[in-house]
Amino acid sequence: MKLRTSIALAAVCSCLPSMLYCQKQATPPAPPAAAPSILQEYDQALDQIAEKAMRSVVEIDVTGYGVPEHDDNNSQMLQRQRSLGSGVIVDPDGYIVTNNHVVNGAVRIRVILAPATVEMVPYHTSLARQQRVYEAKLIGTNRYADLAVIKIEETNLPFIPLPDEQFHVRLGQTVLAIGSPEGLDHTVTKGIVSAVGRQPELDRPMVYIQTDAPINPGNSGGPLIDRGGNLIGINTFIFTSGGGSEGLGFAIPEPIVRFAYNEIKAHGIVRPITIGAHAQTITHDLATGLKLPQDWGVIISDIDQGSPAEAGGLRAGDVVTSIDGIPIDSLPKYTAFLYLHPAGFPIQMQVTRSGQTVTAGITPAEAPPTVENLSDFIHPKTDLIASLGIFCIDLKGPLGTAIQSRSGTGVIVAGVLSGEPATLADLQVGDVIRSINGKPATNTENLRQTLAGFKTGDAVVFEVERQSVIQYVAFEME
Repeated sequence: MKLRTSIALAAVCSCLPSMLYCQKQATPPAPPAAAPSILQEYDQALDQIAEKAMRSVVEIDVTGYGVPEHDDNNSQMLQRQRSLGSGVIVDPDGYIVTNNHVVNGAVRIRVILAPATVEMVPYHTSLARQQRVYEAKLIGTNRYADLAVIKIEETNLPFIPLPDEQFHVRLGQTVLAIGSPEGLDHTVTKGIVSAVGRQPELDRPMVYIQTDAPINPGNSGGPLIDRGGNLIGINTFIFTSGGGSEGLGFAIPEPIVRFAYNEIKAHGIVRPITIGAHAQTITHDLATGLKLPQDWGVIISDIDQGSPAEAGGLRAGDVVTSIDGIPIDSLPKYTAFLYLHPAGFPIQMQVTRSGQTVTAGITPAEAPPTVENLSDFIHPKTDLIASLGIFCIDLKGPLGTAIQSRSGTGVIVAGVLSGEPATLADLQVGDVIRSINGKPATNTENLRQTLAGFKTGDAVVFEVERQSVIQYVAFEME
């Protein structure tokens, strides 16, 4: 046994020099230091962009009144609510852009600034987060674009600027959505631009950027940024069947955000304009029937009498080709261009008429307000009459014209609180209170003071206009 072992060892030892030589010859040279991969560089770039952008994103805590989320009966009953949303600082002096629906009906708006955690460092106590809470002032809103501007009293804040020139948004490019879904602040999700110039509602010519970056309740008002960290939109809503993100998110494009922000900051509102022309999309059947030279684009179907369009020489049947030199190839583009046109400046509209090119010079007029929902006009701090559980707005000026009421003056019921008020009165949203016990109700403050003069058990009779019919609402003060 020992002999065999010795022979085996001798054989191995005799081969060692040659084995070592062979191994030495077979050892490849040391590889050079590996360069960062493209994916690693891509991730690092997104990390830096997200970290910088998050400093300008805030959480918004709102208490106020609103329509219950699941109001299947469309009762327009308002209830006390608390909601959370997001916003983005666009000016270092504390101006913040968010959605109108985030702050609509607000009694109190608080803005929460907190440093974002960007790296997981276990057992590191220095990462305790110091958040600051500010009371915010509502500067103004625009329901059409679903945008609002609020302000906090602070300076030298980190911000994402609204540029003077539009950044190109391309289909398929990478985007990041930042916000506070369900109150989880500084949540970052990544996706791509799924569509540009998307018009989800055919009867509402508002266009959006569509993205598959996950957006959930609480993201509303937060920024959608590109791979350069530029603001390209404000996240506003999603299509969902289950309440969560299903990859169908929509953001208000930056040019609309910039225009609305500048208007609201300067005037408190976006001054709507009108040219008094009605346009519609050219379809194949419409083009064939009218023998139009194209089966796409926009055609003027009607002109209001005495309107700026009529004065500027526009006619029904004109096919719009450009506005101020910008080609117009769709109804959403036509409508968006008019929305973005500043009040007081003329428009040069080029149209095709009977095969000829015609230019119409049109000076837009200020459009009267449109009333889709009276609750949008409520200022909860001043308009609530608690004893009756109603919100009232003075019926005067353009609002009275828009409502088309028979009553020249009075107070309109813009909202009714859910739950039983202190005094039961059969009042409905849209009622115009004309008088109290025979005395005119000239405004909300007059109505509030008159009610305060009644004692428990006194009879009160409102003369109201309801759906263009005058009737009485009688009750006793409680």
